[in-house]
Amino acid sequence: MTRNNPDDENGKRPSYFHLPSLDVSQAFPQATPASTFPPCASDYFQLDDLLTSEERAVRMKVRKCMEKEIAPIMTKYWEKAEFPFHAIPKLGELRIAGGTIKGYGCPGISITGNAIATAEVARVDASCSTFILVHSSLAMLTIALCGSEAQKQKYLPSLAQLKTIACWALTEPDYGSDASALKTIATKVEGGWILEGQKRWIGNSTFADLLVIFARNTSTNQINGYIVHKDAPGLTVTKIENKIGLRIVQNGDIVMRKVFVPDEDRIAGVNSFQDTNKVLAVSRVMVAWQPIGISMGIYDMCHRYLKERKQFGAPLAAFQINQQKLVQMLSNVQAMILVGWRLCKLYESGKMTPGHASLGKSWITLRARETAALGRELLGGNGVLADFLVAKAFCDLEPIYTYEGTYDINTLVTAREVTGIASFKPTTQRSRM
Repeated sequence: MTRNNPDDENGKRPSYFHLPSLDVSQAFPQATPASTFPPCASDYFQLDDLLTSEERAVRMKVRKCMEKEIAPIMTKYWEKAEFPFHAIPKLGELRIAGGTIKGYGCPGISITGNAIATAEVARVDASCSTFILVHSSLAMLTIALCGSEAQKQKYLPSLAQLKTIACWALTEPDYGSDASALKTIATKVEGGWILEGQKRWIGNSTFADLLVIFARNTSTNQINGYIVHKDAPGLTVTKIENKIGLRIVQNGDIVMRKVFVPDEDRIAGVNSFQDTNKVLAVSRVMVAWQPIGISMGIYDMCHRYLKERKQFGAPLAAFQINQQKLVQMLSNVQAMILVGWRLCKLYESGKMTPGHASLGKSWITLRARETAALGRELLGGNGVLADFLVAKAFCDLEPIYTYEGTYDINTLVTAREVTGIASFKPTTQRSRM
């Protein structure tokens, strides 16, 4: 068989081959795309009753900004795998960067308020949520909990306004789950330190002004923390390409070749790997609220879509099998919210353990994946289009399922608490130690 040649007799392709794609609202007018974000329909058990008036105000402020400023542009930037830098001032105006930190120009909101803000950002766009989480609940919190008074005064006010951006670099090419074995080194020299090594999967790193770097002190063999400026000689950062999830987030590979860090930028309160747990305890709670927000957005989108989209002479919402899936999604969201809320209360009362945080994060991400899969089914063919949110959210959940401890590692953290037995290393390796 011969294939039809689309070119005309002059060797030119007809003009219709060069037409831009139709706007999705024109191509598929029966349902509204996520650029016009659906109203929130997922608070079935009335979480708002559990919140203070301040926390409710944070929720509505963040929701309004995300729906107005980010929803119309997120699909375009996700498709291009680029960051919308022009949106940073709008996110800065929300005054949520710095979250629970008190003073130094930070908002000092409750951990529940911080969690609600995280969920509301993630409800519309998971990438923006990760951008803020890395900057705020990792980098800023490290400076606030472990930094000197001079470092807090110097760095936190600008970071709180998003006038400067920070990243947090722990993971290395050879050490992900086994992060405490990192091999980036810091050697003491006159007036400071020399850092050498490599980091990978570091969010915000390609454009961060400040990089919070963890390295092994060659004298003590303990993990220390350092603040590195983006223009430091010997520092190079390159973007990781070809991600299928959180495509707006700019993850980078960091290479340090004899990078000098002055003594005043050594984070004095980080003297062992255990000191990072002060930060991770808070950030893991925030990470648990990301899939809660994502699942809220998926449910809201499906709730609207099923009422708008018609087949066989009726809206999809009229079919029993669709109703069953929608209610399963709604059930997941209610349970996830209540687990997340309880985590916040345990933290506020000083009772939260690493196992609590790990169980919350692992279980919530598991339920979120199920919710996304159901949403994907409900949207049919449009379930694979980022324009209708679910496909994008489906992909964005995958890195969240993995970072801040994979599902398996977080399960083992909880299991260690409930059994008293650590099982992170193979038995044969433990027997030799």
